[in-house]
Amino acid sequence: MATRYTPIHLQHAPVPRVSSFALLAGLEAGVRGIMISVMPLTVYRAFDDAAAVSLIYFAVGIVSLICGLMVPPLTRFIPRRWMYTVGTGMYLLGLSIAIFGPAKMIAFALMFNALGTVTIFICLNAYVLDYISRADLGRCQSMTMVYSATSWALGPVCGVWLMNWWAPAPFIVAACFAAMLLLTFWILRLGNGKQISRASGQTTRPLAYLGRFFRQPRLIVGWVFAVVRSCGWWVYVVYLPIFCIESGLGDKVAGVALSCSNALLYLSPVMLRYVQRSSLRVAVRGAFVLCSGCFIAASVAAPLPWLTVALMMSGSVFLVLLDVCGGLPFLMAVKPSERTEMSAVYSSFRDVSGILTPGVAWLVLLVVPVAGVFAACGVGLFAAWAIAGRLHPRLGVSRPSHGREFSNVPAE
Repeated sequence: MATRYTPIHLQHAPVPRVSSFALLAGLEAGVRGIMISVMPLTVYRAFDDAAAVSLIYFAVGIVSLICGLMVPPLTRFIPRRWMYTVGTGMYLLGLSIAIFGPAKMIAFALMFNALGTVTIFICLNAYVLDYISRADLGRCQSMTMVYSATSWALGPVCGVWLMNWWAPAPFIVAACFAAMLLLTFWILRLGNGKQISRASGQTTRPLAYLGRFFRQPRLIVGWVFAVVRSCGWWVYVVYLPIFCIESGLGDKVAGVALSCSNALLYLSPVMLRYVQRSSLRVAVRGAFVLCSGCFIAASVAAPLPWLTVALMMSGSVFLVLLDVCGGLPFLMAVKPSERTEMSAVYSSFRDVSGILTPGVAWLVLLVVPVAGVFAACGVGLFAAWAIAGRLHPRLGVSRPSHGREFSNVPAE
């Protein structure tokens, strides 16, 4: 009888909404938005060599990839809510190393930040696939970007300004955001997500779910898009600041450019409506080919540094469009019984691009200056444009029988 008078919100955890996940993504963007401009510059100042920076990012990418693939097996023993908490703890550990450690320890700070990013990304994607329908995935992506836009727009330029004012300052601010992220996550009471058992009782060993991934062509194509898009951002975030420093523009120009590019996230609802009016295939192919042209032109214009920066900023417009729609082909094709495992596979795009980009850049830098990295990335973006021709023409188009955007993917 006593339970009759127990408030409903104490009996049942609230059902997560799109805004709940957007809020978490916005707070995490507060951490990453500041670090995205500060980390490359701090690593470059500590080692004073673009090739060394590439090798450090390459090594961190390998470690992050391995750890990311181990998250689904670990969730058999560690509940998802605690795995998410571990991810935020890695953020705090990495930022503490950056604040209190010697200069050369920044490589370890970068590694723990990368591990925190991949762990949180896997868990958050699994939560989204648990609670958000396929029809609402596009709206979830768009709202997430709007919530994150302020952090991504102001974070890079503020991070550089804080770093020049007092070296530990940006890391302290990022640590405050990480603490707020952890507190908000527990207030939202997301729990461990929905538990869906598999009828065939498949194992969660990494090699097992990687095998299931490679047997699904639509997942492979969607993952490739994410990798190439991420490579574009890696080049923009890491190598454009180095180019600005080596060409005499200073360390603030790239931070301002990144902030301006990230401010385009406010336009993500408009971009989503464009995708819905045309189709996912048209939007993805157009974004890849136009971004490719901008990056290659920026490499050719290297003798004119300001023109190079302007062309790279133009290319970032299409990277933002890819952020809006480029992940949808993968997310639409995921089976409900494979949410956690395929979230781990999808999250590996960040680590693979973190390995591929500095690895290719290191080889390019052996023969040409930093601007050559822009051209190499442009070639990769053009290859993605060709692969995008395999997308179904009606993917992402409203179906009369459903009346909603981004419904189930048509069978091949």
